[in-house]
Amino acid sequence: MDVELRQLRCLVAIVDEGTFTDAAIALGVSQAAVSRTLASLERAVGVRLLRRTSRQVTATTTGMRVVAKARRVLAEVEDLVEEATSGHTRLRIGYAWSALGRHTPAFQRRWAQARPGTDLHLVRVNSATSGLAEGACDLAVVRRPLEDRRFDSAIVGLERRFAALAADDLLASRRSLRLGDLSERTLLIERRTGSTTPELWSPDSRPATEETHDVDDWLNVISSGRSIGMTAESTAHQYPRPGIVYRPVRDAEPVAVRLAWWRDDPHPATQAVIELLTALYRDG
Repeated sequence: MDVELRQLRCLVAIVDEGTFTDAAIALGVSQAAVSRTLASLERAVGVRLLRRTSRQVTATTTGMRVVAKARRVLAEVEDLVEEATSGHTRLRIGYAWSALGRHTPAFQRRWAQARPGTDLHLVRVNSATSGLAEGACDLAVVRRPLEDRRFDSAIVGLERRFAALAADDLLASRRSLRLGDLSERTLLIERRTGSTTPELWSPDSRPATEETHDVDDWLNVISSGRSIGMTAESTAHQYPRPGIVYRPVRDAEPVAVRLAWWRDDPHPATQAVIELLTALYRDG
């Protein structure tokens, strides 16, 4: 089947304008060209799409379905073209859980002041690369090293580790904790994007684990008292929730916050983002 975008545009124009003559005017072509293009589309799909009389043009039942899909295809193509041509005017930064924590508002405001010509969009994608591999973003904030050699990354800051506990947990009354305080508990982890694994503890004192796949589920299970969590400081700032308390873990190594990008196709604003984030974490 050989269906072309010009054929879909022609079909939509005929339906929208109501006549072949008006569709030709809207498309900037001759009426004969509109008739030929529609005929070639109907041959390609093997069904009749429009009913034509001397007074009006109406879509067949199949034609109505095809028109609806054609509109979606044309819209997707417009998005594709915009995506390919707006690299210097739009910047999408992906993150899996907590963006930049307490630095998120400052980053957004400072970026808008310093780079008004490049629109910043934060995109939450719960994947190991925070949407980078999926094409959902141009840069990604990650809190674990990326093994994939297609990507480069730079550490922009460090965050303390916090334990997440049910508010009525006995440990919640303490101002801070140690890893040993948590070794007898069940640790709720997210293996794809989480910053904590049992390897944070010594081999003879590692906690039991359960797995989750989303921050909301993580919070719900912890608030029930069934498990505890360990996370970067940014999560504590980004997800305050009744029934949950966060306590710093004094002897746990900090979490490195990395900015990642495609090695062979870095966004033009990559260095500017690195410098701004590094300053925020350093000054903060």
